[in-house]
Amino acid sequence: MKFGPGNYDHEERCSQGHSSASTIATIEAALSADPDIDSSAIEISMLGPVVLLEGFITNTADRDKAIALAAMIVGFENVQDRMLSVSGVFLAH
Repeated sequence: MKFGPGNYDHEERCSQGHSSASTIATIEAALSADPDIDSSAIEISMLGPVVLLEGFITNTADRDKAIALAAMIVGFENVQDRMLSVSGVFLAH
């Protein structure tokens, strides 16, 4: 399977039948297939042509890898990072 923007930008592909559901499924599959990233707490959604990565990551390498994998599919300009680092989350008692 080859990922990448090809000759079209993401908005052009969407207008050609590339749906949000298939984009999300493709990104989820790419994240799941990579043994070097813990993507179990990453939520993927879309707002128009923009992919939103939300949830929790365990380290910076996971953040960078998740963004890079999503960007290979929709382009860096269409990826919005809203992930939080588990080490940066404080729980109130």
